[in-house]
Amino acid sequence: MLREKTVFGPIISRRLGTSLGINLLPEEGKICNFDCIYCECGWNKEGRGDTVIPSAEKVRTDLERMLLKLQAEGTKVDSITFSGDGEPTLNPEFPQIIDDTLALRDRYASSAKVSVLSNATRVHLAPVFHALTKVDNPIMKIDAPTNDLIAKINHPAPGYDVARVVEALKQFHGNFILQTCMLRSQEYDFDSSRQEVLSGWMDIVRLLRPREIMVYTIDRPTPAQGLQKFTVEEMTHLVQPLIDEGFTIQIKG
Repeated sequence: MLREKTVFGPIISRRLGTSLGINLLPEEGKICNFDCIYCECGWNKEGRGDTVIPSAEKVRTDLERMLLKLQAEGTKVDSITFSGDGEPTLNPEFPQIIDDTLALRDRYASSAKVSVLSNATRVHLAPVFHALTKVDNPIMKIDAPTNDLIAKINHPAPGYDVARVVEALKQFHGNFILQTCMLRSQEYDFDSSRQEVLSGWMDIVRLLRPREIMVYTIDRPTPAQGLQKFTVEEMTHLVQPLIDEGFTIQIKG
């Protein structure tokens, strides 16, 4: 399964272009409060060998070194992206790291956006929310509309409540990006195209009215076997009612 250094890339991202990644979690492990069946980093239990979380100082030093290198090479970066081996907001210095990253971006790569890929589980915490409001692209995940459905594919840590997540996301007043992975699995009894999944998810979209929606499907090896991806055409058909209502939706296969 995929393992990333603290600063990695740039890579070509389906959704963000040329993306310089930042991993706020162990370089040889995985820490996450989700355990998604489609996660390219593998199951949480497979990533327990390394528990060292990088400090704000290490992230700042590694990022500055990489930005100086890319600047010297003339390499353009579209996005500085927090992703990596688990949920980035679990790093206890996340707010400080965001401030440092924005300052370095302004100094060395002013045209780059700063993006955070998050499962939105900690948006209800004021320091995390305020940090997320500072970045260009707070990209928040909701894959399904109910706790029972999310339990099937995301396997969240105890205490997760999608209603609390939705309530927390209201604080953005629509100024965020919602990301959703669409897939099918007979073993896990989940299908994003089922009415119970799709209609409830659309209701959440209409309630939150995000400025953009990223709909995508599995693209890399997954820890669970037998998962089925959707085609771009299938996903477009599924979200067509939202497109007709004027929502901006990016669809990636």
